[in-house]
Amino acid sequence: MANGREQWATKLGFILAAVGSAVGLGNIWRFSYVAGESGGAAFLLIYLLCIFLIGLPVLLAEFSIGRKGQADVVGSFHNLAPGKPWVIGGVLGVVTSFLILSFYGVIAGWVLYFLYSFLTGAAVGLEPGTYEGFFGEFIGGTIGPVFWQILFMAFVVSIVYFGVKKGIELANRIFMPLLAIILIMLAGYSLTLEGAGEGLSFLFAPDWTAFADPAIYASAVGQAFFTLSLGMGAMITYSSYLPKETRLPSAAGGVVVLDTLFAIVAGIMIFPAVFTYAVDPADGPGLIFVVLPEVFNEMGTAGTIFAIFFFFLVAIAALSSAISLLEVSVSYVMRKLEVSRHRATLMAGIAVTLLGIPSALSQGGPLTEFTIAGLPFLDAVDTLTDQYTLPLGGLVIALFVGWGWNKVDALQETGLTETAIGNVWIWFIRLIAPIGILWILWQNLFG
Repeated sequence: MANGREQWATKLGFILAAVGSAVGLGNIWRFSYVAGESGGAAFLLIYLLCIFLIGLPVLLAEFSIGRKGQADVVGSFHNLAPGKPWVIGGVLGVVTSFLILSFYGVIAGWVLYFLYSFLTGAAVGLEPGTYEGFFGEFIGGTIGPVFWQILFMAFVVSIVYFGVKKGIELANRIFMPLLAIILIMLAGYSLTLEGAGEGLSFLFAPDWTAFADPAIYASAVGQAFFTLSLGMGAMITYSSYLPKETRLPSAAGGVVVLDTLFAIVAGIMIFPAVFTYAVDPADGPGLIFVVLPEVFNEMGTAGTIFAIFFFFLVAIAALSSAISLLEVSVSYVMRKLEVSRHRATLMAGIAVTLLGIPSALSQGGPLTEFTIAGLPFLDAVDTLTDQYTLPLGGLVIALFVGWGWNKVDALQETGLTETAIGNVWIWFIRLIAPIGILWILWQNLFG
């Protein structure tokens, strides 16, 4: 343990935890509806380019900052550039992860409710066309959404409470293999459905005219940042628990490849079912809470079993990501207030849960009329983080590693000194990533 700081037990444990952070609602819930809204295969191709041209270089930059800084996300910037304004990257990470977790816990609570409803039969055998009302009645309540949000957050807090090795790493060693098995099993079943061919065509055969739409590029970069947990401090915090001998490029590459595979297999799982039962893949955020339950209902008994495994899968994915989001704040509070992990976890967990309550009550509940910039509270926080603070955080990280940090130190930390790959990475961080992020910010602001 370096300087009293916790460390991962193994490199595999770190990679599984980092993949767990990346593989969450972003891969299953968000990827599916964004791909559906953005033309399927065209979005997938652009998304893959964004992942490897922007996501991977920025992820490696975050790993290098965290491992070299050996502190929470704010402390790492302080250690590497004391007294300089680059620390704003750390501040953005803490704020963004805290805000995201506040509404993330609400949506994950919806997932738990649907899992419970299919397990108990409350969501089984409803009349066709009634799931929208079923979902709307639940999220429009006062007690229900808050109860399930608090229950989910209790799971998150209880895991982070036990620390890096006995809590986060142990949980992800169980969650990630289980997640992969269930996802592959459900995807395999989806490929037996009548609409499998049409679903796969939608996901893998692009409509080339869609590439002319600038909105697809903005969606793809936003999805890349969201799904890789970039700009929110999670990867910097996780990598700060790494020992010096860990090879960062291979770890970053492993996380990107596994995260991307999870997203693609999730699409293979969802879109064949969508096309089999003639529903619109562009149905937006309600895809897994309204459209897919209708599909499961039409599948009879097999659909109920599918639904139980599906919502369990999404719940586990959400939990693994939420753990990393909470750890950002916990690590910061431990250093800043000089308190124990147990106390910091309870403080941060309670605070983020309280902030999430307005989001839980804003989707048809008593706070529906309370809006920010014309948006319900949950949607406003989602928009703020997705379109602005996430890319801003990523931009600061890219500029810091590319221009603010000594090039020799950056390459040495990544193990890419005097290699062609190292020089390519530096120039991607210096030019390609910042230009891409700035363009996305411009699109979000003025597009």
